[in-house]
Amino acid sequence: MVKLWVATSNKGKLSEFKNILMDVADIHSPAELSSYSSPKETGTTFVENARLKAKSLKAVVKDGWVVADDSGIVVEGLNGLPGIHSARYAGEKASDAENVAKLLKMVQIRTPANRQAKFVCAFVVYSPTGEEHVIETEFQGSLSLKVSGKAGFGYDPIFIPEGESKTLAELGAAFKNQRSHRAQAIRALKALF
Repeated sequence: MVKLWVATSNKGKLSEFKNILMDVADIHSPAELSSYSSPKETGTTFVENARLKAKSLKAVVKDGWVVADDSGIVVEGLNGLPGIHSARYAGEKASDAENVAKLLKMVQIRTPANRQAKFVCAFVVYSPTGEEHVIETEFQGSLSLKVSGKAGFGYDPIFIPEGESKTLAELGAAFKNQRSHRAQAIRALKALF
């Protein structure tokens, strides 16, 4: 069993790590540390933001593996937005529902006919000896016309994976833990152990 520190406070992301890695990793989060605060995400790419978070946590945690994830939704008709701003698309303290509502509105205004989108995930991983690994994955799909489904978090209620007719939030956790951008990256991370 490897010890893995995941640089996130997002309960949904932590749950995905735990579900996929339950047989190989003992998972910890920064919430367990009294002296840690996550750095500002000032990078211009998913990898840069993931690296900022991974380095920051690695500086505090001396034992085990460290992984940081930066991910988001990239919409073709919006020139790649919200991209690295996905978590803050409707404002710094915006809820998932507010971000989803803004994205649906922007697509309707700008490019109602082009609903192509993809989830992008970047992991920066540090081994116990400090060796860095970068993992990048994508999950292709399109945006639904309205919010549907109760499972998941973030943009899951409006993202329809390629080849499917339902949103990720309708397809549920088992589907997401098999196919999503983060599931792909977590499996690549598992291979590193």
